[in-house]
Amino acid sequence: MLKKTPTFLAAHPNFGGLMSVTAARVLIIEDDSGVAQGLGRGLEQAGFNTAHCDTGERGLNRLLDEPFDLVLLDLMLPERNGFEVLQAARSRVSVQIMVLSARTDLEARLKCFEGGAIDFVPKPFFLKEIVARIKARLPAPATPSRCLDFADVTAYEFNVLAFLVERPGRAVTRAQIADSALSENGECEDRTVDSHISRIRKKLGPDAAKRICTVWGSGYRCENAA
Repeated sequence: MLKKTPTFLAAHPNFGGLMSVTAARVLIIEDDSGVAQGLGRGLEQAGFNTAHCDTGERGLNRLLDEPFDLVLLDLMLPERNGFEVLQAARSRVSVQIMVLSARTDLEARLKCFEGGAIDFVPKPFFLKEIVARIKARLPAPATPSRCLDFADVTAYEFNVLAFLVERPGRAVTRAQIADSALSENGECEDRTVDSHISRIRKKLGPDAAKRICTVWGSGYRCENAA
């Protein structure tokens, strides 16, 4: 389950002067629930944003559908094994993939590196070492030079705006917005999303608000500044 972490809207040429600065996102593809939960807790305590999938097929679909900074990938997975996930992801997404596996033979290691893995860590491993390896691979998060402050902005509106800003130029449906930004509060109706968008546009002002475009019959899209 994806853990939500703070997102800040900072000064940037995109979106009329806005960008989002978030914690690095790590996708854990691991069928052992104990290992996955341990990794998730350790990484979240270290400041990372995590998501988990327990099969290779679900992991690959999640990876193709959402942006991640790094993937922790097991090899012996149901539906699709780790080698297949590596091969499918290599030509379709740009993401760093670190393999964690009980297989320690040279053939497996070489196959992973040839498939595009950036690292191979044998199981069992030390959690602190995994965190250190990830920090060595990922840059420190940017510090906003200026944050936009709206005294009456709500958490729901903030989540919706952050969801759009993180997907510039991409049309998203009302259902996607509701599921990702409002689902924890049970607000999943189209009119609820439209109401939040309307209030967000008013609070942003005309210059920034025009970047939130309506996609008729579907949802909304956040445009980059020209």
